[in-house]
Amino acid sequence: MKNKVPKILLIYTGGTIGMVKDYKSNALKAFDFENIKIKIPELKLLDCHIETTGFSSPIDSSNMSPAYWVMIAEIIEERYQDIDGFVVLTGTDTMSYTSSALSFILENLGKPVIFTGSQLPIGDLRTDAKENLITAIQVAAAQENGEPRIKEVGLYFEYKLYRANRTTKVSSEQFEAFESPNYPHLGESGVHLNFNDPWLAKAESEKPLRLQKNFDASVVILKLFPGINKNMVEHILNCPDLEGVILETYGAGNAQTDTWFTDIIIKTIERNIPVINVTQCISGSVLMGHYETSVHLKNAGVISGKNITTESAIAKLKLLLGLKIPFKKFKREFEHSLRGELD
Repeated sequence: MKNKVPKILLIYTGGTIGMVKDYKSNALKAFDFENIKIKIPELKLLDCHIETTGFSSPIDSSNMSPAYWVMIAEIIEERYQDIDGFVVLTGTDTMSYTSSALSFILENLGKPVIFTGSQLPIGDLRTDAKENLITAIQVAAAQENGEPRIKEVGLYFEYKLYRANRTTKVSSEQFEAFESPNYPHLGESGVHLNFNDPWLAKAESEKPLRLQKNFDASVVILKLFPGINKNMVEHILNCPDLEGVILETYGAGNAQTDTWFTDIIIKTIERNIPVINVTQCISGSVLMGHYETSVHLKNAGVISGKNITTESAIAKLKLLLGLKIPFKKFKREFEHSLRGELD
């Protein structure tokens, strides 16, 4: 089957990639993204039709929120039938959070949704924006036998394509800003654009795209550290509106064994508030019970996040709480992979 010329929609939400430098004031300012082909004339050479849209008022990624996640998803939903691939441009600081969330919001996704951005503005002489954007578009446009090569939410940055919900930002200064510590790269860009086919998500059905929009649950990340204070832990976990907890533990899921700490965790779970154990380590997996210092968490009913990232754990926890999963089934549902986010 001959591949058709794909239609790609660029969705600009804000971020460095959409900035240019005003050389009179030396300040960064946003430019009209509809004029992107003027800033990057190389886009005219791509074998695809490119359209642009975005937020009416671009935001800094530090201001990203679940409401904006849903806005991005709704843009995709609105154009899903007539667009072949989507490229979402957003700031790098919360890109892993946003792209992970979109992987859970977009149920039955069968087309590429590729996130990218840049460390330097498009107008900078040494910018990484052009390569990231051009290749992200090529990834979104890639087809084989008339079908998209990518059928999931990905993140492309500095020559590498990642599964979005497996990523974390690892540098604020290097062009290699992201890494996927527990899952292989989905592809790499060199002389050729190569995909790692065994690791790509396979569309399991022809079900229509469906959006899961309820991401309003009140959750918190509690990061452990030596000497953490009992009163502070009690104050955080006794919040009356609390619905879920991401517990960032040491190593393979270990935590202090002080009686006061264990008691607070038990009381939290007794309030039907799920507590998810996620390691602070950039790579590796939670193995509760492997060490004595995690047995008490396992016995208390803490849920293993396995090798999920904190960014993905937040999105998944919000998703399952929004779906009103019964508390007795929550452990089974969370420890089961929904979008390839853990294994």
